[in-house]
Amino acid sequence: MKNVVLYLRGRVGFIILQAAFAAIFAVSFALYHLPIAAVAYPALLCLCLLIVCAAIGVIRQRSRHRRLSHLSSLPADMISELPEPRSVDERDYQAIIYKLRDDMAALDGDRTARLRDTIEYYTVWAHQIKTPITSMRLALENEDTPLGRELTTDLHAIERYVGMVLAYLRLDSESSDYVFKKCSLDDIIGGAVSELASEFISRRISLDYDRVGMEVVTDEKWLSFVIGQVLSNALKYTPQGSVSIYASGEDTLCIEDTGIGIEESDLPRIFEKGYTGCNGRIDKRSTGIGLYLCRRVCDRLGASITAESEVGRGTRIFIRFDRRADAA
Repeated sequence: MKNVVLYLRGRVGFIILQAAFAAIFAVSFALYHLPIAAVAYPALLCLCLLIVCAAIGVIRQRSRHRRLSHLSSLPADMISELPEPRSVDERDYQAIIYKLRDDMAALDGDRTARLRDTIEYYTVWAHQIKTPITSMRLALENEDTPLGRELTTDLHAIERYVGMVLAYLRLDSESSDYVFKKCSLDDIIGGAVSELASEFISRRISLDYDRVGMEVVTDEKWLSFVIGQVLSNALKYTPQGSVSIYASGEDTLCIEDTGIGIEESDLPRIFEKGYTGCNGRIDKRSTGIGLYLCRRVCDRLGASITAESEVGRGTRIFIRFDRRADAA
C-alpha cells in the first residue's frame, strides 16, 4: 500500500490533468445537449487502462526501490550500475552520483597513500631515534647516581612516547601486523614490568605482583603496549604507595594503584581521545592519548578495558579477555 500511495503521489499532476480532460468533454457534450454516456463510457475505459498502467508502474517502482535499497547498503566502491534511467533528470542525477563515487575513490586512494607514506616515515624515524637512545642507555649503565637513574627514567619515557606515536599511526592502517596466538599473560606482564623497573625504583613505588597463571589468545606486542601504558599511568599518578597486578576472576586482569585517583565526573570519559580531565590539568604533560589508544587496541584484540576509581585512594583498571577465543 505504501508503494501505491508513493506512486500516485508522484503522478498527482497527471491524474488531475486526465480528470480535467474528462470534465471538459462532459461539459462540452452537456452544452450541446449530447448524451453524457458518450463521455462516461470512454472515460471509464481510460480509467481502467490507467489502473492497469498504475499497477504495472507500482510493480516496477517496487523492483527499482529494492535494487536501490540494496545498492545503498553497499560501500561506494562496490556500487556498479544503477537502474536504467527513465528520464533526463534521472540520467543527470546518475551521472552526478558516478562522478562523486569516482572522486571519493580517488580521494580515498590519495589518503591511503599519504597514510602509508607517513607510517613508513615515522617507522624509519623510530628506528633511527632508537640508536641514540640505546647509546645513551649504555652510557648511563655505570652511572648509579640519582641523576643517572633520573635520566634512565626519562629515556624509558621517550621510548614509550615513540611507541605511542607508532601505535597511533598503525592503529587504523591496513598493514597493522596483528598476530594472534596463545600467549602466557605472565610473560607479557613480566616484560612490561621489566621495562619500568628503574621507574619503580626511582619513585620508590612498591610492586605487588603474583603470577596470574592465565593464557590468552592475543597479539603479544599490542597487549604489551596496553599493559605498559596502564602501568606507566599508574606510576605517573601514584606519588607514593604501591601498584598491584592480579587476576580478577578467570578472564580479567586488574592493575591497581594507590595514587591520586580520578574524579567521578571524569571517569566515564577517560578513554575518549584527547580527554585529560582534572588530572590532566594537574599534569600539564598529559595528552589524553594513552588510554584512548589502550581502548582502541583492546577493541582490536577482542578485549575490553574499564576503570574504577576513588579520589585520594587510587584507581583500578580491568582488562577483560574473551575466553571463547581461548577455548577455540
